Amino acid sequence: MQPATLAKELQGSGSKPLLIQVGFESLYEQGHIPGSKYCGPARSPEGIANLKTCLQGVARSKAIVLYCGCCPWQECPNIRPAFKTLKAMGFTNIKVLHIANNFGRDWAQNGYPVSTGR
Repeated sequence: MQPATLAKELQGSGSKPLLIQVGFESLYEQGHIPGSKYCGPARSPEGIANLKTCLQGVARSKAIVLYCGCCPWQECPNIRPAFKTLKAMGFTNIKVLHIANNFGRDWAQNGYPVSTGR
Protein backbone atom coordinates (compact mmCIF):
# COMPACT_ATOMS: atom_id res chain seq x y z
CA MET A 1 0.00 0.00 0.00
CA GLN A 2 1.37 3.39 -0.95
CA PRO A 3 1.48 6.26 1.58
CA ALA A 4 -0.87 8.44 -0.49
CA THR A 5 -3.44 5.64 -0.59
CA LEU A 6 -3.34 5.14 3.17
CA ALA A 7 -3.47 8.87 3.90
CA LYS A 8 -6.59 9.18 1.73
CA GLU A 9 -8.18 6.13 3.38
CA LEU A 10 -7.56 7.59 6.84
CA GLN A 11 -9.27 10.85 5.84
CA GLY A 12 -12.40 9.02 4.69
CA SER A 13 -15.46 8.43 6.81
CA GLY A 14 -15.43 4.64 6.49
CA SER A 15 -14.03 1.99 8.77
CA LYS A 16 -10.35 2.50 9.57
CA PRO A 17 -7.73 -0.24 9.58
CA LEU A 18 -5.75 -1.13 12.66
CA LEU A 19 -2.38 0.58 12.15
CA ILE A 20 0.57 -1.23 13.69
CA GLN A 21 4.08 0.20 13.86
CA VAL A 22 6.61 -2.64 14.05
CA GLY A 23 9.78 -0.55 14.19
CA PHE A 24 11.88 0.93 16.93
CA GLU A 25 10.35 2.71 19.93
CA SER A 26 12.53 5.83 19.56
CA LEU A 27 11.29 6.25 15.98
CA TYR A 28 7.67 5.78 17.05
CA GLU A 29 8.10 8.47 19.72
CA GLN A 30 9.68 10.87 17.20
CA GLY A 31 6.79 10.48 14.79
CA HIS A 32 4.10 7.98 13.86
CA ILE A 33 0.79 7.81 12.05
CA PRO A 34 -1.94 9.10 14.39
CA GLY A 35 -3.94 6.27 15.90
CA SER A 36 -1.28 3.67 15.23
CA LYS A 37 -0.35 1.15 17.85
CA TYR A 38 3.28 0.54 18.75
CA CYS A 39 4.02 -3.19 18.93
CA GLY A 40 7.83 -3.23 18.96
CA PRO A 41 10.47 -4.22 16.44
CA ALA A 42 9.57 -7.50 14.78
CA ARG A 43 13.16 -8.46 13.94
CA SER A 44 13.68 -10.39 17.18
CA PRO A 45 11.90 -13.21 19.01
CA GLU A 46 11.00 -10.71 21.76
CA GLY A 47 9.54 -8.35 19.16
CA ILE A 48 7.46 -11.14 17.62
CA ALA A 49 6.18 -12.04 21.10
CA ASN A 50 5.20 -8.37 21.65
CA LEU A 51 3.44 -8.30 18.30
CA LYS A 52 1.43 -11.38 19.19
CA THR A 53 0.46 -9.79 22.51
CA CYS A 54 -0.61 -6.59 20.72
CA LEU A 55 -2.98 -8.59 18.55
CA GLN A 56 -4.69 -10.60 21.28
CA GLY A 57 -8.43 -10.30 20.88
CA VAL A 58 -8.25 -8.77 17.38
CA ALA A 59 -10.59 -10.41 14.87
CA ARG A 60 -8.66 -12.36 12.24
CA SER A 61 -10.65 -10.55 9.52
CA LYS A 62 -9.82 -7.03 10.82
CA ALA A 63 -8.09 -4.79 8.28
CA ILE A 64 -4.51 -4.28 9.45
CA VAL A 65 -1.79 -2.05 8.02
CA LEU A 66 1.76 -2.77 9.14
CA TYR A 67 4.50 -0.18 8.84
CA CYS A 68 8.00 0.51 10.06
CA GLY A 69 9.90 3.26 8.25
CA CYS A 70 13.25 2.78 9.97
CA CYS A 71 15.19 2.50 6.74
CA PRO A 72 14.79 1.82 3.02
CA TRP A 73 12.13 -0.79 2.21
CA GLN A 74 14.52 -3.43 0.90
CA GLU A 75 16.66 -3.23 4.06
CA CYS A 76 13.92 -3.15 6.71
CA PRO A 77 14.54 -5.87 9.32
CA ASN A 78 11.05 -5.60 10.81
CA ILE A 79 8.31 -5.57 8.20
CA ARG A 80 8.77 -9.03 6.66
CA PRO A 81 8.88 -10.94 9.98
CA ALA A 82 5.79 -9.02 11.14
CA PHE A 83 3.87 -9.86 7.98
CA LYS A 84 4.83 -13.54 8.16
CA THR A 85 3.76 -13.67 11.81
CA LEU A 86 0.33 -12.19 11.12
CA LYS A 87 -0.21 -14.60 8.23
CA ALA A 88 0.78 -17.53 10.46
CA MET A 89 -1.64 -16.28 13.13
CA GLY A 90 -4.48 -16.48 10.61
CA PHE A 91 -5.04 -12.80 9.85
CA THR A 92 -6.60 -12.47 6.42
CA ASN A 93 -6.72 -8.72 5.69
CA ILE A 94 -3.13 -7.52 6.07
CA LYS A 95 -1.53 -4.71 4.11
CA VAL A 96 1.96 -3.32 4.39
CA LEU A 97 2.71 0.38 3.98
CA HIS A 98 5.42 0.71 1.36
CA ILE A 99 7.90 3.20 2.80
CA ALA A 100 10.57 3.35 0.14
CA ASN A 101 13.16 5.41 2.07
CA ASN A 102 12.07 6.13 5.66
CA PHE A 103 9.05 7.42 7.59
CA GLY A 104 10.19 11.05 7.64
CA ARG A 105 10.83 11.28 3.93
CA ASP A 106 7.96 9.14 2.62
CA TRP A 107 5.23 10.11 5.11
CA ALA A 108 5.98 13.21 7.19
CA GLN A 109 7.63 15.30 4.44
CA ASN A 110 4.62 14.67 2.20
CA GLY A 111 2.42 16.47 4.69
CA TYR A 112 0.56 13.39 5.95
CA PRO A 113 -0.52 13.52 9.61
CA VAL A 114 2.06 12.72 12.28
CA SER A 115 1.76 12.30 16.04
CA THR A 116 4.68 12.26 18.48
CA GLY A 117 5.29 10.69 21.85
CA ARG A 118 3.91 7.50 23.21
